[in-house]
Amino acid sequence: MNDSSHYGYDADSLTALEAITEAQKIAFAPMVFQAASSLCELGILDFLSSRRSQGATQDEICEQCSLDRYAVGVLLDLALSARILYRRDDQYCLGKIGHFLVHDPMTRVNLRFTRDVCYQGLAELTTSLREGRPAGLSGFGEGTTIYPLLSRLPQKARESWFGFDHFYSDGAFKAALPKVFALKPRHVYDVGGNTGKWALCCCEYDTDVQVTILDLPEQIALAGDNVAAHGMAERIHLHAVDLLREVDLPGEADVWWMSQFLDCFSEAQIVSILHKTAAAMQPQARLCIMELFWDRQPYEAGAFSLNASSLYFTCLANGTSRFYGAEQFMNLIRQAGLELESQFNGLGVGHTLLVCRKATSQ
Repeated sequence: MNDSSHYGYDADSLTALEAITEAQKIAFAPMVFQAASSLCELGILDFLSSRRSQGATQDEICEQCSLDRYAVGVLLDLALSARILYRRDDQYCLGKIGHFLVHDPMTRVNLRFTRDVCYQGLAELTTSLREGRPAGLSGFGEGTTIYPLLSRLPQKARESWFGFDHFYSDGAFKAALPKVFALKPRHVYDVGGNTGKWALCCCEYDTDVQVTILDLPEQIALAGDNVAAHGMAERIHLHAVDLLREVDLPGEADVWWMSQFLDCFSEAQIVSILHKTAAAMQPQARLCIMELFWDRQPYEAGAFSLNASSLYFTCLANGTSRFYGAEQFMNLIRQAGLELESQFNGLGVGHTLLVCRKATSQ
């Protein structure tokens, strides 16, 4: 569905009082985020979760997290205003928002990714927008994109980056495997294969399939270690390539696979990559693209999360890519000389799988 009205974006329905309240939440959003992060890191939310509806006094919370009343007090007061907690007499209790911060895997992954990977770099958003480059990346090292730096990120940032990436792909992988293998591939090209997780899933799903991972040299090194550790080196092959350069691609695969890969590139780069892929594909081969489209999410929270995450691409990843809308993306596929054969929505936490072939006019 490519319609912003699906999420109520086609009207301004707030009252003036509601609007000014929401405006203050935006103005102080960094404070709320950091307070929520500290409440998690200090174990306060976990402690209150363990107390269930009984709650705990401020002194009990101080004792639990080894902080004085001032430190705990400023956190608790903002947590009340943000509705993370509520208070009953002198007892602080975990609210519904606090519950999800503690127990919802998606919320925890998103918070850690924002805190450890994105937060500092987002201060350079305006520069990134003006200059079309990831100005916030300088906090992690010199480079024009984040991808060659992934193996050298600080440990927390690296763990949070891969945790974010894997969380959104793992469930979708399981749902996509039967649909991809209905094509009966003998050889799969995993383009942008990262750590080799999809390649390993393929080999576990089908004991005869061969897989080749195509990725940047730095990522191929990570994937090679992972493949070897799983004893799959005879069936999973490695091909280092930079698809933004003029390269000759191999063409033996029945199925080309790109998962959460093309959102790492600008529109022009996507068309270029898909054009190269189409040129290398055998006539009967299929290209399977799995992406998160903001306007195909079943709930507004999904669309919000994707549109917010697009600023990671702006500030840190490369300065020019994003999570795309579905029709915007379909147009890029057509420009590259491909046509859509079938599509499947709602895989995992909101992925869409597109199965493409060479356009009949090619």
